[in-house]
Amino acid sequence: MTASSLPEPSSHVASAAEGELAIVVLTHNRVHLLAKCVEKVLQRTSPATREIVIWNNASPDGTASYLDSLDDPRISVVHSDRNIGQNAYAEAFAMTTAPFFIELDDDVVDAPAEWDAMLLDAFKRLPSIGFLAADLEDDPHDEASHVRHHVRPHEYELVEENGVRLLRGPAGGGCAITSRDLNDRVGGFRRKKGKVFWLEDEAYINDIARIGFGSAVLADLRVHHTGGPHYTKASREKVAYWKQYDRRRARRATVKRALYRIPLIPRANTHFGWFQPPSRSDGRGTAIDPGDAHPTDPGGR
Repeated sequence: MTASSLPEPSSHVASAAEGELAIVVLTHNRVHLLAKCVEKVLQRTSPATREIVIWNNASPDGTASYLDSLDDPRISVVHSDRNIGQNAYAEAFAMTTAPFFIELDDDVVDAPAEWDAMLLDAFKRLPSIGFLAADLEDDPHDEASHVRHHVRPHEYELVEENGVRLLRGPAGGGCAITSRDLNDRVGGFRRKKGKVFWLEDEAYINDIARIGFGSAVLADLRVHHTGGPHYTKASREKVAYWKQYDRRRARRATVKRALYRIPLIPRANTHFGWFQPPSRSDGRGTAIDPGDAHPTDPGGR
């Protein structure tokens, strides 16, 4: 199911209980995308969503005035006087009371009708999954979508559990659900003092994995994510993070290639599974290490 196809709600979507969901959107300095997110994603939510918090991370553009013009009674707006980045997730979700959370990037600009109830219904049927993400539309201009569909499609395996079709593979936080109970059990969303941008979704996935819960992608729900330079200018903090990320990845790939030139190492690694073997380029001149985190472009920071 794609964001452009808006079917009538199915029986399992209609079965989602009213008022069980809270959605948090973090935004920073891209009101042109945020407006689409509000109009084509948030306004297509079902009665399952009772609380929406939009956290404005000190945007200097027209974000504040746009948010102040919204009249949806479910929406609460926070205008932060400084950009605290992903630290705002912990602050914003603490303002809500619903038993299930959805984190939604401000650059998700299209979704099917009642997409939130689809996520909730599937999540409830998957007791071993603690973080369930929507899949992404194949947009060649979106960096996360490019990686998902054209660089690493081989990392996703289609499976079915309890009547839900899942993609087992890297799950990002562009549009993803978890529960308040599980969030409380791992101490909530992490805060990093002095940091604006990091892979908070990866950190949360690792936290819940330590107590036995997995992550996955919902195969039958796709949303349109619009990250990267084609759509917006990245923040200074985000650019610095990805530069450091690429340097770490390049160093790791260099070490692995050197090890693979040593006789018997490739065969031994295949047998014992010490590390993922070096792989191909990601199209930006950097070798991909399949063991790295899934590159995404989280919004709002």
